Amino acid sequence: MTASNVEFHREFKKKNVLVTGAGRGIGKRIALGFAKLGSKIALVGRSKAEIDLAHIEIEQAGGNALRVRADVTDPEQMTLAVDRARVAFGGPIDVLICAAGSAGPLYSFLQSTSKAWAEAIQINLLGVAHSCRAVLPSMIEKRAGKILVLTCDSDAPPKLNFSAYTTSKTAVVRFVEALAAEVLDDNVQANCFDPGAAYTNFTDEIIRAEARLDPHVVAAAKETRRTGGVFPELQLAHVSFLASEQSNHITGKLIHVTDDWQKLRDTTLRRDALTLRRVSK
Repeated sequence: MTASNVEFHREFKKKNVLVTGAGRGIGKRIALGFAKLGSKIALVGRSKAEIDLAHIEIEQAGGNALRVRADVTDPEQMTLAVDRARVAFGGPIDVLICAAGSAGPLYSFLQSTSKAWAEAIQINLLGVAHSCRAVLPSMIEKRAGKILVLTCDSDAPPKLNFSAYTTSKTAVVRFVEALAAEVLDDNVQANCFDPGAAYTNFTDEIIRAEARLDPHVVAAAKETRRTGGVFPELQLAHVSFLASEQSNHITGKLIHVTDDWQKLRDTTLRRDALTLRRVSK
């Protein structure tokens, strides 16, 4: 265990962490990572089979997890999920990780159905809003809390036939920036994190749709499938830092996995730095 992991373990072994989209992909990876740090984990997802499997893996590793089947697009379900975790853990949620996401229709805007397009907005944007609304009252009451939203390519040039995904992911960054300003004086920090390439179901969706997509995007997805993408340890180091008290001076930011989190720990950022506009310094 590295020195930073020891330090994070010391802090997170007392924390309650809720992860949406915890049954697969990067959400599951993050949930397992926090469980190894000693946190109590609320696994939130729509698929019972997926969160059951994540629960088994955490418990086999000696961790503590609660399974909560809920849909982030339903605000009442998210409120009940947070309440259930609070009762089970004996205290409110300290860290919210929003990892639930959808690629949306990988077709041109006019070829996409209105329903499929709207579903991506519901999951990627409103799902985050519902999750934040469910945890924020208790965070504000105790004057402490961390919210981290996973996003991808939000500040990159647009890609062919990704309109629903790109729109929702860009919008959620602006939402987090706005939310962070509103809860700044309550000592709650909200940030977005771009974890970089990782082999998930989304990777396979891109490859299956290769006839409709930019060849460079498909080639990158195939390379991610071959290599696995960014090292999980690097992603988890960023997430742990952004969920820790070491990052209390960072809020309303869009952090990339390529950013040096150790430098960020000791840096005072300008208000416009590392936002969706990506002013780097």
